Amino acid sequence: MRPRHFNPWSFDFDSMDVDVDAIQVHTEQERAELAMHTHRQAQLAIVLRGAMTCEVPGALWAAPLQGGLWIPSGMPHSNRVTPNGRVCFLFVQAARLPAMPRQCCQIAVSPLLRELVLYLAGLPKGRQRGAEAERLRAVLLDQLGRAPTETLHLPISDEPRLRRLIDAMIDNPSNRQTAAQWAATLAMSERTLTRLVLAETGMPFGRWRQQLHLIVALQRLSMGVSVQQVSGELGYETVSAFILMFRKALGQPPRRFFTAQRAGAPGA
Repeated sequence: MRPRHFNPWSFDFDSMDVDVDAIQVHTEQERAELAMHTHRQAQLAIVLRGAMTCEVPGALWAAPLQGGLWIPSGMPHSNRVTPNGRVCFLFVQAARLPAMPRQCCQIAVSPLLRELVLYLAGLPKGRQRGAEAERLRAVLLDQLGRAPTETLHLPISDEPRLRRLIDAMIDNPSNRQTAAQWAATLAMSERTLTRLVLAETGMPFGRWRQQLHLIVALQRLSMGVSVQQVSGELGYETVSAFILMFRKALGQPPRRFFTAQRAGAPGA
C-alpha cells in the first residue's frame, strides 16, 4: 500500500473530512521548515528517517527517531525537518482522545502503533470511511492512549537578549564561550545573564547548554552522523567526554541508545 503524501506547507487542516488521519512527508535535499502555526487537530509526528525539531512557546522539542512528538490541538508550533527526512503525521480531533496531554511531550511509539499509523497513511480516499477504517482508528487511538510519555526538551525564551543567545547557540553549538564571554557579547554582566537564564528557563546556564547539546546530538546521531563527528561539532575535547555526558543524561551511551531506539522499527 503506497502512502499518501502531502505538502504541509500548503495543507488546509480545516479541509480534513475525517477526525483521525495520517499523512507522510518526505523532504528533499534541502531542509524543510513550516513556520509557526496552529490547527484544531492534535498532532503526532513520527520520525522514520532524519530528524525533526518543533518550537512551541517556551520550548524547543526534538522528535525522537522512530518515536513520536505529541503537539496538542491549538498549540502554536513550527516544524523543521532535516534534508531527506521522512516523517509521518497523525492528526486527531481533540474530542476523539480527550485524555491525551495538553502540553507537548515525546511519546514512546510501539511497533504496533507505528504500523497502524503507517497503514492509515496508506489508505486511499475511497477507503477512509466505513467499518474497516473505523476499526483501525479505534485500535490506533487505544494504543496511542496507552503510550508512555517523556519530557526531553530545551526551555527557551522570547526575552530579546536571551533570544539572541539561544539563536546563536543553536546555529553554532560548538561555541564553547563561557557565561562571562556570552554576557560580554550581550552587553550585560555575567551575574545578570546567569540570573536571566535561570529565571526564564528554570535551568542554570551550564545545565541549559548541556540540554541544548543533547538535543542537537540526538538530531545529528539520528541522521547517521558518527559519534566522533558529533562530539567535535559540539566542541567536546574528547569523544569520551561527550559519551559520558550522553550516558548521564539518557542512561546509555549513544550507540546502545540508538540500537534500542531502532529495535522493531520498519525499514526506512
